[in-house]
Amino acid sequence: MNMTDPLALLTGELKNFQEIAKHIKPLPGEIPALEGIDVFGETIPLNGFAGGDHIIYVDFKKRYDLQARIKQGQLAGRPEVVANLERCRTRAGIALLDVSGHQITDAMMAAMLHQAFLLGALYELDMFGHITRRLFENLNSRLYQSSSRDKFTTMIYGEIAQDTTFRFLSAAHPPPVVFSNQHDRFMEVSEDLCTSFPPIGTLPSNDVIDRNRTQSVLGFKDKYKLNEWRLMGKGDILLLYTDGLLEHARGSESYFPQRLEGIIRDAKRLGAREIVQAIKTDVLGFAAPADDISVVVIKRS
Repeated sequence: MNMTDPLALLTGELKNFQEIAKHIKPLPGEIPALEGIDVFGETIPLNGFAGGDHIIYVDFKKRYDLQARIKQGQLAGRPEVVANLERCRTRAGIALLDVSGHQITDAMMAAMLHQAFLLGALYELDMFGHITRRLFENLNSRLYQSSSRDKFTTMIYGEIAQDTTFRFLSAAHPPPVVFSNQHDRFMEVSEDLCTSFPPIGTLPSNDVIDRNRTQSVLGFKDKYKLNEWRLMGKGDILLLYTDGLLEHARGSESYFPQRLEGIIRDAKRLGAREIVQAIKTDVLGFAAPADDISVVVIKRS
C-alpha cells in the first residue's frame, strides 16, 4: 500500500477494520441451544456491511467450561456460586445493542461494548456464578466516562431459560413483543413489566462504589432493575429488535406492528431462522431501510 496516497491509506484502513469486524459478528455456533427453545437473530446494516446494531449470544454451556467452574466453586466452599453456575446450564443470554448512527465507524463503539461485555461476563461468572446487574452498572459508568455526549447506545440484555422464563434489563431499548400462537396476535404487556433506563453512558450510575468520584450536571441513573416474564405457550414467539424495525415505514405507512404481526402469523409454524428470513425479506420488500435493522426471534418449539 502506498502510504503517501491518502485514498490508498483510507482504503487500507477500511479493509483492516472490515477484517476486525468479522470477528465480532456472531458465528453460527454461538447461537444458543436450549431444549424446547429455538433462537435466531440477524442484523441488516444500512450500508450493507457494518453499523451500530450488534448482537451478542451467551450460551453459558457453550462459551464457558461450567463444569470446571463448578468444581472450582465446590473446592473453594462457595455453594451459592455453584448453584448459580448450575442454573446457567439451562439458560442463555442475548444482548442487542444499538449505537446511534449507522456508519461503519459506529461499529467501533459496538465492538468496544462487545469486548467489554464479554470480559465483564467472565468476572461475573468467577465472582457470582452468573451475570448480574453490576456488569451493566459498570458498563454504563465506563461508557459515561469515555464516550461523546452526542453518541448514545440503547441496549437490552435478556436471559431465556428452558422453563421459558425471560428476565431482561433495558437501557432505553424498544420493549420485547410476544406473539401468541394460541391467540394468533401480539399480546399486550403491562408497562410495569417493561421497566427501562436511560441509554448506556448518558447518565452515570448512582449505585457504584466510585460514585463520589463522578460529576454530573444532569444527575445520576437509578439502580438497574430486571423485568421478569413468565411466558410462552407452545409455539409462542418472543421478538427482540432495534428501532430501525420499530420506525421502518413506507411514506406514512408504518411497518410495526401490524405488518410485522401479519408476517409472523404467516410464518409462525417455521423455525426461528426461517421466521427471521421471512421478516427480512418482507422488510426489504416493503421499503428501503433508513437505519440499521435487527431482529432476534426466540420461539418455544
